[in-house]
Amino acid sequence: MGAGASAQKAGRAGSNKGSSGGVTHVVSNSSERAAPIPANLTLIDTKRVNSLSTAMASKPLFEGSKTRVICTLGPASRSVSMIKKLLFAGMRIARFNFSHGTHEYHFETLSNLRAACKEIGQRCGVLLDTKGPEIRTGFLKGHEAVMLEQGQTLTLTTDYSFEGDSTKIACSYPHLCRDVKIGTQILCADGSITLEVKDVLQDEVVTEVLNSSKLGERKNMNLPGVQIDLPVITDKDKIDLVDFGLKHEVDFVAASFVQSAADVELIRDTLGGAACTIKIISKIENQSGLNNFTEILEASDGIMIARGDLGMEVPMQKVFVAQKLMTQQCNLKGKPVITATQMLESMVVNPRPTRAEATDVANAVLDGTDCVMLSGETANGAHPEAAVKAMVDICAEAESCLNHYTVFKSIYESAEDVSIHESMASSAVRTAAKIGASAIVVLAASGGTSQLIAKYRPEAAIIVGVVPVQKREALEFQGMGDSSRLVRQSFASRGLYPMVCEDADSTDDLIVQSMAWGRDNGLCKPGDKVVAVHRAQQTQVLVMKILCCP
Repeated sequence: MGAGASAQKAGRAGSNKGSSGGVTHVVSNSSERAAPIPANLTLIDTKRVNSLSTAMASKPLFEGSKTRVICTLGPASRSVSMIKKLLFAGMRIARFNFSHGTHEYHFETLSNLRAACKEIGQRCGVLLDTKGPEIRTGFLKGHEAVMLEQGQTLTLTTDYSFEGDSTKIACSYPHLCRDVKIGTQILCADGSITLEVKDVLQDEVVTEVLNSSKLGERKNMNLPGVQIDLPVITDKDKIDLVDFGLKHEVDFVAASFVQSAADVELIRDTLGGAACTIKIISKIENQSGLNNFTEILEASDGIMIARGDLGMEVPMQKVFVAQKLMTQQCNLKGKPVITATQMLESMVVNPRPTRAEATDVANAVLDGTDCVMLSGETANGAHPEAAVKAMVDICAEAESCLNHYTVFKSIYESAEDVSIHESMASSAVRTAAKIGASAIVVLAASGGTSQLIAKYRPEAAIIVGVVPVQKREALEFQGMGDSSRLVRQSFASRGLYPMVCEDADSTDDLIVQSMAWGRDNGLCKPGDKVVAVHRAQQTQVLVMKILCCP
């Protein structure tokens, strides 16, 4: 979890109990205050970082970060040469934003990604981000951004074929004139432009621009306080999921504007039989998603905290509370959580992030995020490779400051009705901490046990030895999913280092292979203690061993 102050809030263990099923309270004015954090429960390791000098000198246990970096591929980063640079820098999941581009465009990018992975021998997850029921501004004349001045009049038309200028632009929401009222505020381009409705006509809305800014084409638009009348999965989304996602075997689907568990099930129904092999990440982007967060989390394989749209739906000063509480609940459930939007936004132009951005990323890591995501920084930015390197460096530094055992105890004490597998997972993490193990090896055919180990946030690296498909029946491992896909999907959980084992005749052989791979990749050294977890052959007994790295 590592959820900063939120991890120690009163009611930490009861965050999934006695609520209305969401995190509605994060946007209400409440007199409740969090209990102070006991000195012995701080999540910062004061022994490791007891001065500015040691903080400056601290190093991660191994190269890179346990927190994974997701990169949006776009014009600035879709070439084979640039993708290889991003992979070397630390990209582990590539995001394909289907709000833009054709299937042909995305297929070319995907082909480049797979070619780059093959050339350097690195696997990378593929995440399809749906357009969803979003509202966007229209195209502009000459495809050039327009300057909007404070106090000017700007007309919005629901005729989406209209090519706009500085006085009139199109809006993709057909019910705009029905749903907004005079005085309603409309936010554009991640909130950088605020409009106020002055008049509502039959198919146009007249607004006043409240602040000066440039507006590009097809920027997102939000209507705070308005219940949007759009289906969660559009016809375009269905085509994208079936004709691209299924055809090209993507690993994750990031579902936009999910508002209920029923929305998640609708997406699973669209994927059909492949729903069991593709992980569904629900994006929380509006008040309804917050209200129903608990049920959405239960139905999903993971959560993306999409702070851009969310920050335009709820008061901006409440977004950090929502982020922390959602991260905390994901950690307690052991499901991956992705923190997204404007994390290193200044690097779209600048070669270095601002100090505030670096702190934002670090705090997300301390809160317990599994992944951090880059959007425009890598899709359209001037320094995509530098952005990934900066993100990895910040994450690694934040991880090196964590008191991992305190994080473990916090999650352990909050767990309820754990399964046998989870009990073994927590025991493995506790044992690794007590004996100073460098790594935990877990043999996997479906990934369930490895994800449970990751839930307890060990300081040790978690080496996931994926059992070859052809040997699973002989070694009595359940799960017949594709080995490479399991490796790629493992990148969504913090601290997992997956590899595909070669042919072997016993679980002991697989464990030795996994340790050797970890040694060769700097996760452990010869003679280091290693905790191994696997199921004994021909039994349902789970085995935990303490070994030495060869």
